[in-house]
Amino acid sequence: MKSKPVTIKDLSKHLFLSISTVSRALADNKNIRQETRDKVLEAARVLGYKPNLTAVNLKSGRTFSVGVIVPEMITPFASQVLEGIQEVLYPKGYRVIVAQSDENPETEYKNIRLMEQFQVDGIIICLCDQTLNQELYLEIQDSGIPLVFYDRIPKAMDVSKVVVNDYTKSLFMVEHLIETGRKRIVHLKAPSSIYNSVERLKGYQKALEKHKIPYDPSLVINAGLTFEDGMRAAAHLLENKIDFDSIFAFTDTLAIGAMNYLREQNITVPEQVAIASFSGTKLSTLVYPQLTTVEQPLEQMGRSAAEIMLKKMADKSFPNETIVLDATIKIRASSVK
Repeated sequence: MKSKPVTIKDLSKHLFLSISTVSRALADNKNIRQETRDKVLEAARVLGYKPNLTAVNLKSGRTFSVGVIVPEMITPFASQVLEGIQEVLYPKGYRVIVAQSDENPETEYKNIRLMEQFQVDGIIICLCDQTLNQELYLEIQDSGIPLVFYDRIPKAMDVSKVVVNDYTKSLFMVEHLIETGRKRIVHLKAPSSIYNSVERLKGYQKALEKHKIPYDPSLVINAGLTFEDGMRAAAHLLENKIDFDSIFAFTDTLAIGAMNYLREQNITVPEQVAIASFSGTKLSTLVYPQLTTVEQPLEQMGRSAAEIMLKKMADKSFPNETIVLDATIKIRASSVK
């Protein structure tokens, strides 16, 4: 038979101390002598006392938990951001509850409602769609639960967010391809419902304009987001006999899918087709050839989002904050002969 959990009342009887004294000692109250505090903590350890978190949370009005909602967990992107979030929140006594929206705005909606039911103290989120759940975000913020967005952000909303400069870094990456002699550059584009997708397309277009290369709509493929989408996009290019000498993909995932397909068709990378992407996950160095990419500081993105969250949880009136992190162009073997 399972034994009953040890309570503060049990510690009180064991130590011949009042319940209030034991309670204050466990709370590290400075008005309790150190000798008494040590005695209570030792008894708690020996008897196996564990605080009733529900009772503690009800008393403080906080759950010391933060919800994190990610679009997917297949690639290392989310896990690298989570490392940064946990690095900041764990030492402050916060638990992290993770939910995956699976690139589905309806699932994202349900996940946010679930976090609300869990009474989390805040939500850190990377969106599926920049417009669809905006009313919910406003409702959640108005209810007193702070939101911090990272990477993918809502359109035209005054919110706290952590991003990189997608437009500028995409421009630089496409310029790199142009500088290596490429003129027929394909852009594997994500859905326009994602804010970054729009910005990276703008960077691609600006690089072509700057170098007086005509914009060809047939070279912009609405690819999707997965490895399979990258493979399908590469197959589309070959089946339709579209002339191209390089690819700039929305993410490493798309780029790797396309690169694998091209190599299966005996098309050499980078000799025949150079490939570059945006994300900078650990995947970029695990493939052959290693992938040229815009490397986002993913752990720092998580740390920055968590630091903003701590400020907003401590002070509900703390103003919204935007942090733009620097990303690094990593030139590797997939784009250089």
